[in-house]
Amino acid sequence: MKPSEDHHRKTYPWLRQTLTYVLMTAASAGTVVLLTGRSVAPTVAHSKNFAYETLQYEGTPSSVAPSEAPVAEAAREGLGAETPVLLSQATGTERLIGGANFIAAAAERVGPAVVRIDSSRTVTASRRPAIFNDPVFRQFFGEQGIPDESVQRVERGTGSGFILDANGTILTNAHVVEGADEVSVTFKDGRELRGEVIGEDPLTDVAVIKVEATNLPIVSVGDSDALRPGEWAIAIGNPLGLDNTVTAGIISATGRTSAQIRVPDKRVQFIQTDAAINPGNSGGPLLNERGEVIGVNTAIIGNAQGLGFAIPINQARAIATQLIAKGRVDHAYLGIQMSTLTPALKDEINADPNANVQLQADKGVVILGIARNSPGAQSGLRLGDVILAMNGREITEADQVQQQVEDTAVGSAIAMTLNRNGQTVELSVKPGAYPVSQ
Repeated sequence: MKPSEDHHRKTYPWLRQTLTYVLMTAASAGTVVLLTGRSVAPTVAHSKNFAYETLQYEGTPSSVAPSEAPVAEAAREGLGAETPVLLSQATGTERLIGGANFIAAAAERVGPAVVRIDSSRTVTASRRPAIFNDPVFRQFFGEQGIPDESVQRVERGTGSGFILDANGTILTNAHVVEGADEVSVTFKDGRELRGEVIGEDPLTDVAVIKVEATNLPIVSVGDSDALRPGEWAIAIGNPLGLDNTVTAGIISATGRTSAQIRVPDKRVQFIQTDAAINPGNSGGPLLNERGEVIGVNTAIIGNAQGLGFAIPINQARAIATQLIAKGRVDHAYLGIQMSTLTPALKDEINADPNANVQLQADKGVVILGIARNSPGAQSGLRLGDVILAMNGREITEADQVQQQVEDTAVGSAIAMTLNRNGQTVELSVKPGAYPVSQ
């Protein structure tokens, strides 16, 4: 039975009240509903969240339960031209409230393609007492009688990975399989296969493993370049040996530099997430709400809570492609130590009598060290040079220099503009291949 207009006026007197605004939040994280125009009086706003439920189903009559339909219809008729407008609401949250749990759906779809990776390596360690290494002891007793005992021990580690193609190509972190003599891969269904490391890249912490199998479940890959802070994030992995663990949160930030997350030797612009990541999650996938892989979980900061980091999948796939093709990745490098120039740093360098340079520039990136026989040294870079531009683009941060070099092919020239003792200098600098220990 359809309520009369008089009934509406008696039952919902708040619909005629004009307030400034109402801000309501749903019970699930990340959902904010902003209403404009007419608002809900406080006494009614807290009564069964009536306004929220009405707007939740506004424009979707088919989703309204029979008992709720008259209420929603009455609200639509009573609000008229100044109906409160739903300005923002996460799609994922709508599905959570509606009963279609996208996190569970993503985990069920991707879970079979997530594997546990167990690695082991044999390490030889000396059992010689430290006193025998003392130079004074050696001066008096020489090498005679000094025991040369060593012992071998096996170090084991556990991480995660995910299957890229049905023929057994698996992506994981380089540190999960670093120096491994043996690698085993365990699937969600309990199968265990021997894995072969076909390539690893320590600079980006990406590695590729191959197992002999066919018709394996695979992941769907998303676009990490399109990520925005605040989007849903789902992590699947094997933290602390607990296989196929699912955690969820949001994308907290993108473009975190390696220096910011305290791993300065990596060349990655990391994704930051508050989805729980623990030891053992390394190498596992970070998913968006559609269940697409957007990152490779790789790092946590010690003594911090809610801070996890992942390698963007676009970069990880590009690295994996090179590893599959030739077993290695050629990274360009200059061999320089540098820092963003600040007023304080400028004053410190100019006041140092041992620096032998006087900086005139006020901004840019100052070169503090140059490796001997490095590409930077061979190209004519000097200590105290301040990098102002590269290939015509202004440089103000050290990270920009590293990214420009990383984006340049080995042997290709970079047009560099420098300030050298107050004079502008133009150089053509050719990065070389980053030396990798074999």
